[in-house]
Amino acid sequence: MADELTLKQLRYFMALAETHHYRRAAERAGVSQPSLSQQIVALEGALGLELVERGRRGAVLTPAGREVRLRAQAILDDVAALEAMSGEMRKGEGGTIRLGSTPTLGPYLLPYVVRRLKLSYPGLKLVIRDAAPRQLQEELVEGRHDLILTQLPVQSGDVEVERLFREPLKLAVAADHPLADREHIREADLKGQDILSLSDAYLLHSQTVQLCAELGAHLRQDYEGTSLDALRQMTALNMGVSFLPALYVRSEVARGKGDVVIHAFRKDGFTRSIGLAWRKRSAHGALIVRIGAMIREVVRAQFAQLVVEEGQG
Repeated sequence: MADELTLKQLRYFMALAETHHYRRAAERAGVSQPSLSQQIVALEGALGLELVERGRRGAVLTPAGREVRLRAQAILDDVAALEAMSGEMRKGEGGTIRLGSTPTLGPYLLPYVVRRLKLSYPGLKLVIRDAAPRQLQEELVEGRHDLILTQLPVQSGDVEVERLFREPLKLAVAADHPLADREHIREADLKGQDILSLSDAYLLHSQTVQLCAELGAHLRQDYEGTSLDALRQMTALNMGVSFLPALYVRSEVARGKGDVVIHAFRKDGFTRSIGLAWRKRSAHGALIVRIGAMIREVVRAQFAQLVVEEGQG
């Protein structure tokens, strides 16, 4: 039947919806541009809907196209789940898991996790990609990742979340800062201080903004760090004070890089929440839950004195 709906059409349509460009979509799908265009036209014919506006701006989804994109992703997730289930039944754990992680966390936690995963699931291929939390969340919903390890909250009705642990945010000041030699830092000590932050692509930024409002401190608007290393270096130059995650501090500051002085703040009660998130229709739901349990094991073994484990759910 000429107007029959196919999975190929849906996969090509999703490639186009994600790239907004026929040539790039064809490259992602591994086909020629005319072949991809023909499948998109066939999908529109099968549904009796115009899905794509074609113009100089590239491929823009129509309102109907946006609705079809959501349904298509759900269908492809279900198909992937069926394929994963059959694969696991044939040969045990295997296949590929795409893990997204924020660069303020992944480098200091994931090496321990990956080592355990390789021992437990030697047939599993793990693909890891770093991105800022807000980008990770968008890409998770779009299907670019199977799960993400990130700062919470993750706000989406299509996503499952498991809270893993709370990580203290440590106050960092330059070695010659007036607060450097203080034994204890009070909230009043930060009133009027300049505070440095990462960009608003990171959830740490919104935490810092809120803290500045609470303490009467000044968020430096003329500088936003692109990495924790950059933030630490600007702090060392006495451009302001900053808050650095405890895992980063243990890994990078405690290795003799004494360019900043680290203090606990609010008795380590100023924290960020870390967790896993994955799509509710994920093909790897059961395995992801086991990965979460493995991360908890790593936290208990490596960071028990540094972070506070949170309950599941």
